[in-house]
Amino acid sequence: MNEVMYRNRRAVQIENASIRVTVLAEGGHIAEILHKPTGINPLWTPPWPSIEPSAFDPQKHTQYGADAEARLLAGIMGHNLCLDLFGGPSPEEAAAGITVHGEAGVSPYSIRTEGAELIASTNAKNAQLHFERRIVLDPDGKTVRISETVENQSAFDRPIAWTQHVTLGPPFLKKGSTQFRAPGTKSKVFDAEFGDGKLKQGAEFDWPMAPRIDGGKQDLRVYTTAPASSAYTTHLMDPHRDEAFFVAFSPDSKVLFGYRWKRADFPWLGMWEENMSRTQAPWGGKTLTQGMEFGVSPMPESRRKMIERGTLFGMPGYRWLPAKGRAATQYSAFITTANAIPDEI
Repeated sequence: MNEVMYRNRRAVQIENASIRVTVLAEGGHIAEILHKPTGINPLWTPPWPSIEPSAFDPQKHTQYGADAEARLLAGIMGHNLCLDLFGGPSPEEAAAGITVHGEAGVSPYSIRTEGAELIASTNAKNAQLHFERRIVLDPDGKTVRISETVENQSAFDRPIAWTQHVTLGPPFLKKGSTQFRAPGTKSKVFDAEFGDGKLKQGAEFDWPMAPRIDGGKQDLRVYTTAPASSAYTTHLMDPHRDEAFFVAFSPDSKVLFGYRWKRADFPWLGMWEENMSRTQAPWGGKTLTQGMEFGVSPMPESRRKMIERGTLFGMPGYRWLPAKGRAATQYSAFITTANAIPDEI
């Protein structure tokens, strides 16, 4: 384990001959999964300067915005954990200091090693949750194995959101080029106003052809060529499969990247596209991302809306965590090279 400064942030790295993984000390973001042979990190690095969440001052740091997302955006990078919110806080929660996607993405983490494992943990004091993530590099030279545990420190059963907000960015992400695959089935466009509105709001469809308001369809297997666009769609992973996944492929670099997880743990994959669309701070109309967000909830929304929704396509939209109880999951990231995206995965 190496303690380093990574893009102006305190971080810890583990690596082998093929892969380097960088975890930020504040927010716990997996900022980098570097494929050493090609020098490609598929994960998103925002185009604005990054600061520690603990240093964020809403009066001084207006360049990050002026809402409940600003503290998170000041320090976000790569793979962000959404816990116990997936989406925005209510006005009352925001007034009490809760950020978009919950506390886990802005909290300080304790990071240590046990043998070959990197262990990052934090306490979400307002949510009364303890979170631990363990990361180990597989000897195969292409796999990063991750396990997580969430413990409810309160005396109440509670519904939680728990989503792995994996965001891809340039140079891996390129308009009209980067390709995606996933075992999607029933799907839905975000059912409230989102981005530029080029997809038909609230429309249900079968993966991967999303209906557009102009009557056409958008193939979600290839990143858009639009000058500017923004969208969110959710996809129920194939209920006949034990394992779910997403794969992303860069034809330019030949890098193949993705995650695998237990479908029963995270039945939903959300795809968030931000293509030079948001002009407010800090986005500035210059941000290119593709979020591949797998979790227990189909839509990024407030806690109240998550609970009111209850289910989508017959699948629950949140997870219950018993009083003083714990939940655990295991998943993996992989990165390698290929001449083309595989037909079968």
